[in-house]
Amino acid sequence: MRNLFGRRSNFQKACMGSWMMNLVVGLFVLLALTGLFFFVLTRGALLVRGLSSAQNSAKSHVYPLYSEMRLIKLVDFQPIIAAILLFQYSTLVSKIVTGLGATDLKNKKVLITSCAFGNVIPRVVDAAVQSGAEQVLIADIIPNELDHARSKLGAYQDKVAFVEDNATAMRLQAGGADANIIFFLLHELPHPLKIQALSEAGRMLAPGGKLYLAEFHRPELPILRLLSWTYFKVFEPFGLALWDTHDPVNCLTEMGGWRCERSTYFFGNFQVVTATRL
Repeated sequence: MRNLFGRRSNFQKACMGSWMMNLVVGLFVLLALTGLFFFVLTRGALLVRGLSSAQNSAKSHVYPLYSEMRLIKLVDFQPIIAAILLFQYSTLVSKIVTGLGATDLKNKKVLITSCAFGNVIPRVVDAAVQSGAEQVLIADIIPNELDHARSKLGAYQDKVAFVEDNATAMRLQAGGADANIIFFLLHELPHPLKIQALSEAGRMLAPGGKLYLAEFHRPELPILRLLSWTYFKVFEPFGLALWDTHDPVNCLTEMGGWRCERSTYFFGNFQVVTATRL
């Protein structure tokens, strides 16, 4: 009888070990396939475009992930977006929303430069309207992004205008906005376009207007820094410049005419810059 119980115990341990091994292998395969999916639709797409004439277009830096409607709808799922930003998404958006809520925007205009996944646009629009904004302009170079953003804003259609425009060469009236929100755009732009986008962001603002810029930041912890460096090298080749040569606060300061405040989050991995146009 004792031998029987011993064999049964060994069998249970073997089954448990096999189950754990299958779980680990399954998770590894899932992560590998997810990584491959995002690579193909981000840096992989840029590498392919680099071999063709498409690299010379104004949209050549835009990933298929942000231009194809089926892909947009597939990926724009709040838990996925929150996980990509290490579950700091809500905190970053709340920083911007709080800033808008503390600003008197009565009869003024708010600009959102470039659409973003998740609920940032509905939350920003709501905060702007609650602060008295006359209109919120949403500008993006990709029509599908504008259509997707429109689908999230049914309650505010009369307060929102959608404009197909390029963040690096805006056609909108200069000085027409009192707040401008740019949410995780710079890290996807080639380096010269980063400077152009920041310059255009300032040109769109009235004197005293505020730019709210959410982006990646150089992490304080070595392990996070290593993981972030690896992520950028694999998926986002233009992102590492935000750590040094194209740090947004430094770039705005060098341009002149700005007063900048920076808040960092999750051991310095993310930042929200609030810059006032002097």
